[in-house]
Amino acid sequence: MQPQRPAEPASAPVNPSERIDAIDALRGLTLFGVLAINITMIFRVSIFEQFLPPAATTSALDRAILAFLMAAIEMKAFALFSLLFGVGLAIQFERLAANPRRALLLSRRLTVLLAIGLIHLLLIWNGDILVEYSLAGFIVLPLLWGPRWLLAVGAALLLAFYLVTPLLPPVVAWPTTAWLRDHVAAARQAYGTGGYFEILAFQIRELPVMLPLHVWVFPRTIALFLFGMLAWRTDIIRRPAEHQGLLVAVALTGIVAGVALNLAEQRLSWLGAGRFSLDRLAGVLLAIGYAAAALAALNTWTGSKLLAWAAPLGRMAFTNYLLQSVICSWIFFGYGFGLFGRTGVLTALAIGTSIYVAQVLFSAQWLRYFRFGPVEWLWRSLMYGTAKPLRRG
Repeated sequence: MQPQRPAEPASAPVNPSERIDAIDALRGLTLFGVLAINITMIFRVSIFEQFLPPAATTSALDRAILAFLMAAIEMKAFALFSLLFGVGLAIQFERLAANPRRALLLSRRLTVLLAIGLIHLLLIWNGDILVEYSLAGFIVLPLLWGPRWLLAVGAALLLAFYLVTPLLPPVVAWPTTAWLRDHVAAARQAYGTGGYFEILAFQIRELPVMLPLHVWVFPRTIALFLFGMLAWRTDIIRRPAEHQGLLVAVALTGIVAGVALNLAEQRLSWLGAGRFSLDRLAGVLLAIGYAAAALAALNTWTGSKLLAWAAPLGRMAFTNYLLQSVICSWIFFGYGFGLFGRTGVLTALAIGTSIYVAQVLFSAQWLRYFRFGPVEWLWRSLMYGTAKPLRRG
């Protein structure tokens, strides 16, 4: 871990030399989980195909890989991303403490994120999470001025609500199985063979029916933002060397409990809708366990050396997330190579891994010459209202 350095003037973005490498590395590792799920379950086929029985043509190997991804990574990677976003908000808030325009700058930061997210959502890919993150950010922003106990109580209440919602009447109606089958068939035709504007129109028509997916996870997103903000405030992430024992304990507890709940959920069919609550709790526990395990490893000399390659990728997470959408769209959609619905899980995962490795190399090379990723630079410049220096030196 890098020692703390004096802060820059409050009107400037974080200097690369002041960043905490462990957070960047953890963010870079999380990007692989996000890409693995997106490319196998959303770009390869319709996002709604996961709610139908596997096709008879799906191989046993593909079914096994998909089952592993769903149990170990699916919602956990996105939960971990939410935690890290909360950490980032807390860091920005603390860094701007001496700036009288702190509230304005943070609001502008979220507004720019919302604008970029809407462009991504409406013009590139409707699986966007940036819009959801910006809206959740506006909700938690006032709590940054409050005490730590308020963050803890808010996170606990929202997480509890997220866990019990499967037992309550649905807020948004879910489509029937017949509708899902028809829509999956239509999606295969549109995404696999359509041109850009045809696919764009189909993606926009899909948005209302995708709303329930966002409604279900929105309380969890806000809760994990608050947990991430609390983790920064309690110095667990800022000074991990002083909390190494706690990090190891949290890692073991989260991973063991998460796996146990996953196994229980698969066997306790008599619980009915309660199984979904167990699955949701398992996902949150695994995400927290993964984060603690990675931070504990990165706090060791060996772990920091072995995982140092992920830090540049995480430092450019915004750029790389959007690049993944652009690249995967061209690979799978009809205006590109048109592989939508034509590849298995293993093939798609291999393509995703290749993209990820290329991004690791690209990020390291880019940051040799520039201080920020291109989208990160745009985000900071629009937030502060002035173009920030991009090139090193």
